[in-house]
Amino acid sequence: MAGVNGRVAIVTGAGNPQGIGYGIAKALREAGASVVLGATTARIHERCAELGGGGNLAGFVGDLTDRTTAAGLIQFALERFGRVDILVNNAGMQQTGVETSWPAVDSISDDAWSRALRVSLDTCFFVTRAAIPAMKKNRHGRIINMSSVSGPVVTFSGGGAYGAAKAAMIGYTRSLALELGSDGIIANAIAPGWINNGGNSDQLMIGGDNTPIGRPGRPEEVGSLAVYLASDECSYLTGQMIVIDGGNTIQEYKGPPL
Repeated sequence: MAGVNGRVAIVTGAGNPQGIGYGIAKALREAGASVVLGATTARIHERCAELGGGGNLAGFVGDLTDRTTAAGLIQFALERFGRVDILVNNAGMQQTGVETSWPAVDSISDDAWSRALRVSLDTCFFVTRAAIPAMKKNRHGRIINMSSVSGPVVTFSGGGAYGAAKAAMIGYTRSLALELGSDGIIANAIAPGWINNGGNSDQLMIGGDNTPIGRPGRPEEVGSLAVYLASDECSYLTGQMIVIDGGNTIQEYKGPPL
């Protein structure tokens, strides 16, 4: 199996050492890919060091809600590794030094609404648009957009803007798949449920405990799925949303066993 060996991957939103982005970057690196890890702060260089450093790793610091910075990320990868084969759009709501709020639908401000769309949807759009020419040139590409079950499948109080952004990512993913398939580029979305990213909140643990699997998911489990979607073998799967939630959204009753 070729897998991702020798491919060049970009993973955004990889600054949290216990987060999904870092878990995906680690899995891709272990599978043989060269990886550019992106984050909004210099802590991304600590993540690279934790992965062992070396010539097949690089960190990029920048706010990808800025289209120029997003284009700069792709240029950085091209200058460092000469190509871009895999793009994982994981940048989202959790940013270092930025407080996240979850206002109700009748009280959300213009700024809160705009920020939710910028950090999830705009970052995905800006980085993907910049990466497409390089993928088209090589007639090979794997685009993985990190959505959520919140929005496309379920929702929660205070998640109006977040859910809108994550649902929109699914529509965008399908458009990418439709328009780029003939160029050798496939696009899919991952929709995680309760994944333990180090927060260990009561809500996370209760939600995870009441899935059919009986626990929250782990970032490395999402990483394993991402490696397949990024692989050469994943050649006929495109435009899909893959839910990874321990079976949580298949159940009508969510609570202790009856």
